[in-house]
Amino acid sequence: MLPVVSIVGRPNVGKSTIFNRLIGSRKAIVDDQYGVTRDRHYGQAFWNGREFNVIDTGGYQPDETDVIWDGVREQVHIAIRESDLILFVVDTEGGITSLDRSVARMLREEDTPVLLVANKADNEERAMNATEFYGLGFEELYPVSAINGRGTGDLLDKMVTLFPEEKEEEENSIPKLAIVGRPNVGKSSFINALLDDDRCIVTDIPGTTRDSIHSKLTYNDKDYILVDTAGLRKKANVDENVEFYSTVRTERALQNCDVAVLMLDAMRGFEKQDQRILKNATEYNKGTVMVLNKWDLVPEKDSNIHREFEEYVYSRVPRMEYVPIISASAITRQRIHKVLEVADLVLKERKKSISTSELNDFIYGILKKKPLPVRGEVQLKIKYCSQVKSNPPVFKFFMNRPEKLPTSYHRYIENRIREEYGFIGVPITLRFVQK
Repeated sequence: MLPVVSIVGRPNVGKSTIFNRLIGSRKAIVDDQYGVTRDRHYGQAFWNGREFNVIDTGGYQPDETDVIWDGVREQVHIAIRESDLILFVVDTEGGITSLDRSVARMLREEDTPVLLVANKADNEERAMNATEFYGLGFEELYPVSAINGRGTGDLLDKMVTLFPEEKEEEENSIPKLAIVGRPNVGKSSFINALLDDDRCIVTDIPGTTRDSIHSKLTYNDKDYILVDTAGLRKKANVDENVEFYSTVRTERALQNCDVAVLMLDAMRGFEKQDQRILKNATEYNKGTVMVLNKWDLVPEKDSNIHREFEEYVYSRVPRMEYVPIISASAITRQRIHKVLEVADLVLKERKKSISTSELNDFIYGILKKKPLPVRGEVQLKIKYCSQVKSNPPVFKFFMNRPEKLPTSYHRYIENRIREEYGFIGVPITLRFVQK
């Protein structure tokens, strides 16, 4: 396991900027808005031959009673429990505050090593003034500027000396399942139900999860990375920079996952935003599973209701009947593990490969049942075909006039391939090229 470093402190001291500096990219949301980071956010960093995980936490605010801040406080405690090292970040511009003292008291009670980091020490004068933070009761102080990098090298040098001894790394081929959907459909609750752990803040406030949170799960001796994304909203409603960055991150999570798990609200139905997510997953050639969450709230539910909902969804997204729909409840845990089992099936389907000889025999058979049409004076002919790629599956067909092939015949071939070979939950690409 890689060492884990948590970045904690009161809001607006630059924790996310330090996080970005450590991992070398703008992965965390950085904004002047007070208290932007709500959930813990994970990233990896490398220094002096050591790789380690970094957790950016929400701002610690012990006197707030708002439900989100209650969740943030718990996030800080969870992050500390997971950590090998804690970076306690303070702000040289504002000096010591009562909130800093509250965080300091909490951290002094921990056995985990703590490094006091005085951020925004952009020049020598600020670095000298940072000495007042020794009053928080920590032996070592590291004045840094996360914006320009001043002092971060010395901080990193000290950090790696405090890490536990290196152990064997885990495999990097763990499949990623991105849990996506509109706000307040139960994405975080679903992940919490699977993990049986309050790793994500769960409230009834739409849009609580702003960053994409990665959690590792082992089920039936198989490992998965669950990605809890920010709730997608209609673009017209994205009027804050923070919401904009969150939407971008959700798109990236969709691009980088292996299977997209689209959460739907059983009481709200299927909306245009859900259609857009499905379209994006198809464009990115991702495996897809739809989950009809909050099934426990549906009155008089039976197989007919589920089938009617399936028919309704498929009527809204023609040609996507290959995407499985599972009714589940994160609250009662009804069929939540069925989602993993179906996602695992989709992962296998995505890697499926058909031999060239078998594929050509099959294609010749369907061509006999429904011959290619004549275009002008030319009889269209497919000479041969092969699967040129798997994960995701791509098929190439060599023919005489590919530009003349009707869309309806393209769909006919795809439908027959699916009937014969499945590819459940997986988009397949058919390319028709000149022989």
